[in-house]
Amino acid sequence: MIYIQLTSLLPMKGISDNSASKKGQNDSNKKLLKKPIQVLQLNKKEALEKADKIKSGNSEKSKEVQNLEFSNDSKQLLKPDKQLKIPESQKTIEDKPLVFDEKNDYQSLLKPEIVKNDIENFTYERTVDDFDFDEDEFLNALNENEPIGLEGETIKGKVIALESDGLYVDIGGKAPGYLPKKESGIGVILNFKEKFPIGLEIEVLVIKEQNADGMVTVSSRALILRKSWENVRKISKEGKIIEVLINGFNRGGLTCDVEGLRGFIPRSQLENGSEYQSLLKKIIKVAFIEVNPETRKLVLSEKKATLITKFKDLNLGQLIEGKVLAVKPYGFFVDLGGFSGLLHQSSITNGSIRNLREVFREGEIVKALVNEIDLEKGRIGLDTALLENSPGELLIDKDKVFKEANERALKAQSLFENKNT
Repeated sequence: MIYIQLTSLLPMKGISDNSASKKGQNDSNKKLLKKPIQVLQLNKKEALEKADKIKSGNSEKSKEVQNLEFSNDSKQLLKPDKQLKIPESQKTIEDKPLVFDEKNDYQSLLKPEIVKNDIENFTYERTVDDFDFDEDEFLNALNENEPIGLEGETIKGKVIALESDGLYVDIGGKAPGYLPKKESGIGVILNFKEKFPIGLEIEVLVIKEQNADGMVTVSSRALILRKSWENVRKISKEGKIIEVLINGFNRGGLTCDVEGLRGFIPRSQLENGSEYQSLLKKIIKVAFIEVNPETRKLVLSEKKATLITKFKDLNLGQLIEGKVLAVKPYGFFVDLGGFSGLLHQSSITNGSIRNLREVFREGEIVKALVNEIDLEKGRIGLDTALLENSPGELLIDKDKVFKEANERALKAQSLFENKNT
């Protein structure tokens, strides 16, 4: 049931319109406060219904706006000139929506830098099982790619091409070896093409390792010289005597050729050094004094050759007689007839020696056994201690020792039998 209360709106006499208006408002407020509860509940219900309508209207409007935005976004996605840009703060695509950056061009998606960065940042951990590894194949691959021709190595090859300044040799590498004309032999090569025909097998020495093209530089001359030094060193150690042709001279001595090497004979090592120039173009016998491939020093001696000739008549354990030439702190030098031998203090006696001059003096004749023959150094070693029957006997009665030297030498020679063989 609705109650309606009417009030008079006529103004009272003697009261202004403003006063009447104010009074009317106050009366109206008072009348509202006096409304029944049912009227107030009706007004509240109407207000709630109105609010629901507004809320539902806003919801529908929001959906329309969202649909419109989605429609606009879909249209933008279809545009080829727009680039999809994902903010760096986003970790997953599902968590946040995709946003276009209109400043970036679509062509930037095709830039190689983007792909390059993705590739560089991509990592894939592989285990040993992921690799198909064969140790034998790996070693074979290393051997196949191993460089051929290290410096100082001797290799064999076949001549495959000739040029005016050199030739090419197939040495089994990825590139041939090059042999310059100046390295083709000792001295001046006049018949170069005739000496190295195509197909000729030669042995060369690598003097320069591979260049950028895989080619090595080889030399026949260097190999000949190396072999010459090896032969000369062997002859020197054996103490052999060789014959040489004198091909020059200078203020210090004579020059000669030995196995393709330049040898030098000092004037002091000649039997007749005062007239050494007369030996030019003559053949003489010499022995080696110094052989040094590193410094290319080759020194020979005519006097040593004469000495070695005399040494050849000597044997270890042989009894020999000579004259004391000099007394040194370490022993005696004994003249053996054109050459000298050393009687070292350790080989004089088995007793104790206080002073060497108490044993022998210069010019004194002595007998001794030969205990060393060094042909390379041109040295003869002597021994008197082996002639003693008891330690120190030579110091007590050396005359007796020398008188019985022949018989005592026969007993001592058994010690040198193995050395002579």
